[in-house]
Amino acid sequence: MDDLGQLVALTVGATLLAGVLAIVGVQLYASGKAQRRALAERLSDAPALPPGGRSRRLARLDRRLRATRAGRRLERRLAATGLDVTPAEFAAGTLAAAAGLWLVAAGALAPFFGPLAAAITVWSASGFLARQRRKRIEKFINQLPELSRILANATQAGLALRTALGMAAEEMDAPAGEELAKVADRLAVGHSVDDALGELADRLPSRELVVLVTTLVLSNRAGGTVVSSLRNLTRTLEERKETRREVRTQLSQVTVTAYVVPLMGLGTLLLTDRIAPGSIDRMTSSFLGQAAVVTAFVLYGLGFFVIRRLSRIDV
Repeated sequence: MDDLGQLVALTVGATLLAGVLAIVGVQLYASGKAQRRALAERLSDAPALPPGGRSRRLARLDRRLRATRAGRRLERRLAATGLDVTPAEFAAGTLAAAAGLWLVAAGALAPFFGPLAAAITVWSASGFLARQRRKRIEKFINQLPELSRILANATQAGLALRTALGMAAEEMDAPAGEELAKVADRLAVGHSVDDALGELADRLPSRELVVLVTTLVLSNRAGGTVVSSLRNLTRTLEERKETRREVRTQLSQVTVTAYVVPLMGLGTLLLTDRIAPGSIDRMTSSFLGQAAVVTAFVLYGLGFFVIRRLSRIDV
């Protein structure tokens, strides 16, 4: 009987202990989940107050947009451009511009042109991001000779590559300074030189940067002298910089032509409506007229892309 009482007491005690441990575990899990959620909200709000101090608008919408796949993709595209704008601000601005141009085109020309104007606005916003990214890459490429020179001088003075990258981040202007600061931050939290420089090459893809990154990575792995390699690379980058400038100057007229061709079509359309008021509205009231307008816009867009493609020379 005594053995049975001890067994019951032991069973009750074990049950109570398991219940207490389960309650403590649930509480710890809930507390950790709440802390993680609070940390995620703080990290999402981090861009709300940048170093410049500009307060962000649409913070709640921005958090929801970043949680989506399209929002994260837009955030990466904006980060590559260096624009001081959040995904929510850019999306809201694009939609507002599309709605405004829809109303303007529908009122000034014909209701049929409203959706076309909105679609062109959204496409232009995407093209604007691509153009800003290309401009940032071009500006970064122009800074590569200076970056290579700074790294060569720093390594010749006996500094480690990590220290040289941090010093270059402080001395150089944007966008090289900003991008190197990101590399220095990655190195500070334990990332390897290969991974940090590889992320830099992914953000700003270019042949010149790939050559520089490859030189630094191989020298860091092999432990050889990087000074002479960087000196030779500096001269090569200077020559490529001058060559790119000459090619861009020679092709400037072709670039202007690519933009003039679609504008001529739009100007012709406005001139036609000016000479014969209401002609555009009558033309777009039938299916054949709408098909002709859409075909014309597609052909003008195709001409723009063909001219831009023919004038693109990789140096």
